[in-house]
Amino acid sequence: MSRYRLNPTPAQETVLRDHCGHARYVWNLAVEQHSHWHPGRKSAPGYLEQCRQLTQARAGYPWLAAGSQTVQQQALRDFTRAMAAFFDPGNPARRPSWRKAGRDEGFRITGRRGRQWDVRRVSRHVGQVWVPKAGWVRFRWSRAVPEGVKSYRVRLDRAGRWHVAFAVIPAPVPAPGNGQVVGIDRGVAVSAALSTGQLLHCPGLTAREQTRLRRLQRTLARAKRGSNRRGRVKHAIARLRARETDRRKDWAEKTSTGIARRFDVIRVEDLKIGNMTRSAKGTREHPGRNVRQKAGLNRGILRSGWGLLVRRLEEKAPGRVEKIKPALTSQRC
Repeated sequence: MSRYRLNPTPAQETVLRDHCGHARYVWNLAVEQHSHWHPGRKSAPGYLEQCRQLTQARAGYPWLAAGSQTVQQQALRDFTRAMAAFFDPGNPARRPSWRKAGRDEGFRITGRRGRQWDVRRVSRHVGQVWVPKAGWVRFRWSRAVPEGVKSYRVRLDRAGRWHVAFAVIPAPVPAPGNGQVVGIDRGVAVSAALSTGQLLHCPGLTAREQTRLRRLQRTLARAKRGSNRRGRVKHAIARLRARETDRRKDWAEKTSTGIARRFDVIRVEDLKIGNMTRSAKGTREHPGRNVRQKAGLNRGILRSGWGLLVRRLEEKAPGRVEKIKPALTSQRC
């Protein structure tokens, strides 16, 4: 997806928040319907039946009818696709779960009928995208909007930033044709070590930012739940976390593009990152050992962006990424 930073007005931001709440409400209703279903019972309602139920709900609840029907129907369509991906044997997607306020804030929109597209450029660095009930919302034109886009998603992250992402599958990076092969060994101190001898480090928070993060976390532990002070501290922590995430994504994008352009074949370890970062605390009957040390190692692995780097390599260089058994690969590399 191509993501851009939205700059809504206060009135538009109120409308966007209402859309997020309506989409989350409809999604959770669909989850509740399917949570009571099992193979022995009657089949759960499909998309068309849920749309009819949504029409009845909008007629009975004025606050729901005040929202955009397009946003609410797209939430049902997204849920239907998520369930199809869950039942697909070749798809590793999990079962759709509940969405929580403050964590899962977003909604999807498709282009209106009779219009070629709902985005326009205003100036060199400013564009506008059409959102139902909100009108034309400005966003930063950081790069050209890709062609062939039929839907876009508006999202609010925990740091309070609005983004719009246009759904499009970019073209893969062409192979250089030089016949070169590279092996990538992933680690914690060195995020990615290439067989050519190049060492790549995933950027994170600076020492000063880490110190501030620790102070904020101590302040959060002392703040009273539900207080305005606690909300301000949580927002400050979320901004630091978002900055770290942005740097990791930027590093993964640039690194994967550079590797895909330089080598024909890319070999990586077939690591089970989910199993490697599982907690070691154990149970009450069988408590774990070195739990704090293992937690620090898990954080280091997740900060290194192992899975993100390989996923972007597979998307940019399809058919050229080979996964091999990780045994003794670090010594050979």
